[in-house]
Amino acid sequence: MKHHSFRGAGTALITPFLASGEVDYPALQKLVEFQIAGGIHYLVIQGTTGESPTLSADEKKRIVETVVETNAGRVPLVLGVGGNDTRAVAAAMQHAPLDGIDAILSVAPYYNKPNQRGMVAHYKAVAENAPRPIIIYNVPGRTGANMLAETQLEIAGFDNIIGTKEASGNLEQCMQLLKHRPENFLVISGDDNFTFPYLALGMDGVISVATNAFPAEMSRMVSMALKGEWDAARSLHFRLLDMMQLIFADGSPGGIKVMLNEAGICENVVRLPLMTVNTAVEERLRRLYRELTA
Repeated sequence: MKHHSFRGAGTALITPFLASGEVDYPALQKLVEFQIAGGIHYLVIQGTTGESPTLSADEKKRIVETVVETNAGRVPLVLGVGGNDTRAVAAAMQHAPLDGIDAILSVAPYYNKPNQRGMVAHYKAVAENAPRPIIIYNVPGRTGANMLAETQLEIAGFDNIIGTKEASGNLEQCMQLLKHRPENFLVISGDDNFTFPYLALGMDGVISVATNAFPAEMSRMVSMALKGEWDAARSLHFRLLDMMQLIFADGSPGGIKVMLNEAGICENVVRLPLMTVNTAVEERLRRLYRELTA
C-alpha cells in the first residue's frame, strides 16, 4: 500500500447503534456504501468517532469484518489500534483482525501523560511490532498531552511510520511539522474546520468526522485544494464551515449521528458515557442538514 493512498479525505467512521444499544450492522454496511458512492478516498475504522472504547472485542472484530466485506477492496482501510499501555498496544496489533486492512491509526498514549521522550519510546516499540504501516495521531484535547512537532518528526524517522494525524489545533506547530517533515511522510488534518487552511500550507488531506454525512462535498473540497483549485475549494469550505463546527457543539459523534439520522442512514444513538446532543443543538443540526442538502 503506497503512502499516497492516504492523500485526500478519509472518513473516521461512526459505529451505528440500534435503539436497543446493539451495533446496527446493516446500517454500517449502508454507511460504507454511502461513503464510497460519495467518492471518499479511504475509511478509518474504530477511531474515537467510532466509540471504540465502548465496543467489546467481539463487536470490534465483527465491525472490521463487516466493513472489509462491504468495501470489497474498493478503497484503502485504516484500523484504529491505540492505548496507554505500550506492551498492550503492541500485542493488540499482533492480534487485531487485519485481513483487508492497509494501515493502522495509533493514538498517542492518553491519561498517563508521558513526556516527549516517552512518546518517542512508545511509538518506537509499537512500530517495531506493527504488522501494518502506522499513522500516528496527536490529539491533545483527548489525550491530555501534546506531541510537539520535533517529537513527531523524530518518530517520522522510524521504519513503518508513514504519517501523522495532527489535531492539536496549533497552527505554529503544524507549520513547523510541514516545514521539516521528511519526504513521503504524510501530515493529515484531524480538525475538519481547519482542513482548508491546512491544505493551503501543504497538508495531505483530512481524517474527518464530517465526511460521515457529507462524503461527496468534503472529498470534493479536499480534492480541489490538492489540485490547486483554491477559489472553488475555499467557496465549498465556507459553505460547509458552520456544519463542521456545529457537529462538535455538544459532543462527538453525537452531532454527526443526528445528521446521519436525518439522512436516513442510522439511529441517533450513542453509548454511555456519551449522550445524544441537547435538543437545541439537535434542532439546529437537522435544520442545517436540510439546508445543505436542499
